[in-house]
Amino acid sequence: METPMNERKTGKPGLAWPGLGGWNLYFLAKFILVWLGYLNFQAVPNLVFAAALLLPVSSALLLPRKLLALPAGVALLYHDTWLPPFARLLAQPGVLDFSAEYLLELAGRFIDWTLIGVLFVFVVAALYLSRWLRLTTFTLVGLGWLASGGLADMAGQPAVAAVAREQPRHAIPASPGREADSATLDEYLQRFYGDEAGRRTEFQPPPAAAAPFDLLLVNICSLAWDDLEAVGMKDNALFRQMDIVFDHFNSATSYSGPAAIRLLRASCGQSSHSGLYDHAANQCLLFDNLRRLGFDSALALNHDGKFDDFLGEVRRQGGMPAPALDGSSFRRALVNFDGSPIWRDREVLERWWQHRQGQDSGRVALLYNTVTLHDGNRLVRADGGTQRVDYRALAQRLLEDLNAFIDQLERSGRRVVLVIVPEHGAGLHGDRMQIAGMREIPSPSITHVPVGIKLIGMGSAARDEPLHVGAPSSYLALSEIIARLSMMAAVDDGAGIDRHALVADLPQTAPVAENAGTVVLEYGGMSYVRIQEQGEWLPYPHRSQ
Repeated sequence: METPMNERKTGKPGLAWPGLGGWNLYFLAKFILVWLGYLNFQAVPNLVFAAALLLPVSSALLLPRKLLALPAGVALLYHDTWLPPFARLLAQPGVLDFSAEYLLELAGRFIDWTLIGVLFVFVVAALYLSRWLRLTTFTLVGLGWLASGGLADMAGQPAVAAVAREQPRHAIPASPGREADSATLDEYLQRFYGDEAGRRTEFQPPPAAAAPFDLLLVNICSLAWDDLEAVGMKDNALFRQMDIVFDHFNSATSYSGPAAIRLLRASCGQSSHSGLYDHAANQCLLFDNLRRLGFDSALALNHDGKFDDFLGEVRRQGGMPAPALDGSSFRRALVNFDGSPIWRDREVLERWWQHRQGQDSGRVALLYNTVTLHDGNRLVRADGGTQRVDYRALAQRLLEDLNAFIDQLERSGRRVVLVIVPEHGAGLHGDRMQIAGMREIPSPSITHVPVGIKLIGMGSAARDEPLHVGAPSSYLALSEIIARLSMMAAVDDGAGIDRHALVADLPQTAPVAENAGTVVLEYGGMSYVRIQEQGEWLPYPHRSQ
């Protein structure tokens, strides 16, 4: 390989123009990663870094420069990835509470053996060619080419085109003809939240003689259409028996607490992430609206609700009561990624239903939250130890438990509306911005969740398959359906609820999702991400095929 210092003098004693030496491999490897689509390469910082390495310095400054160059190179490499800023990773809820087993599992997901093999072959080839070629020249030419516009041809256009192919075509049109630059997208986002601020569901009290029904909202952590497809379960018995299925429902976030708050505030339009923690008007709180219609509120979980203060947030921001069941009487079925217990869904739901049947209330509205599918869960063995369990096995168990619960509801003879509404997906695939299981960025594959409604004991309307809602929807549409059901059920004449009338002209919501500091939206059929509040918008990179 070329020597660190060549023979060309600067004219000053003790100084000579250096080559890049071993740093050639660093930059050339980056070129390979850009070509493969693994980097969001920033040309100017890399040119500045290369210039700093090439600048002739006295021999006394050579060692300090080498010591400073190594951490700078690592930081620049991370900056060039699609991963969010390192501070955002540390800001993930409860990251310091992860168990050692889960942290080790996450570390393993960063390793891409195919990529390591490609880079190994490249390094060997570069070392071999360096005997005859001056690699610094190739590196500088490559950096100059990328800085002068070659980057768009090398990486930008394929990534954007792939996003356009992946996203559904049901997005609400947004300012046709305007270029999707950062100013335009900022303006679009502000206009979206401004429009949403004026939307709400109007609940009308049903007649006093109306036949009561119970409303059960099953809030599932880590279940998206993409996850079901990944494990071959997109076509499953649970959703086949639903009366209504939303094909393009946006959870608007990729974290549990904010997702639950958004559901509990479903009666108003979508707010920003920070707005979730502002005081909500009473007409926005779904369960407050239901209480005014005569429903008693209830809450049940298959976990203790302590992680990231989930239970506290639900009660403070959504106006929910304390859990109806004491979890200490349940057996552990799983252990959460933080070591806390998770109970079997069938056992918790059956116990709650028994508890509900012993009540005198004519109407009950339940929020049930389950974390059975959460990343990092471990199965409890008969001997009390734990073992890893794959997502498909957990999903199969959850769907079977929910099917069994539906059978129990149908046998009871009561009128029940069961709503399946996931918090967010599991991110099983991962993509170029985050590894599998990471949900720091609310990407479309994570926020596009399956939502279904089952009408139990509410008429005899025949149906062959679910009625599908194909328009872009979110929580406001669910609130509207619940409000309509309270009136339709009141005049049910035995012919069954008119499902087509139930879903006619539902409020549509453009695909916008937000976590703290991160926003993903769809504009012109493509998805864009902004990682910092004042940052630039970038086309969201699709996962490698």
